[in-house]
Amino acid sequence: QVQVAESGGGLVQPGGSLRLSCAASGSRFSIDAWGWYRQAPGKQRELVARVTSGGNTRYADSVKGRFTISRDNAKNTVYLQMNNLEPEDTAVYYCNAVRILNVEGASVDFWGQGTQVSVSS
Repeated sequence: QVQVAESGGGLVQPGGSLRLSCAASGSRFSIDAWGWYRQAPGKQRELVARVTSGGNTRYADSVKGRFTISRDNAKNTVYLQMNNLEPEDTAVYYCNAVRILNVEGASVDFWGQGTQVSVSS
């Protein structure tokens, strides 16, 4: 089965930057789409950014212009570059990997365990 794992979280001051990484292993097939989600204390998990098999990207309004999602298909790895971080970005960030199973759109999702991002002065 496919396994995914995030890394790169940490503590930074407001205005700082972090780069998160997520790699998929356990399968000879590439991932079709990637997503980054986050969950802050007392809040539900929300979509931060995603990239499709065609290379199209989408971002939450709160991170547009500050975060960039990218992928390395050869390495089955996705990245999230986070710039100008704000205290409101503090959350556990989760990686989501999606494989499309057929032309009708059926898919299967795989999740990482999460990495903590804390933004504080």
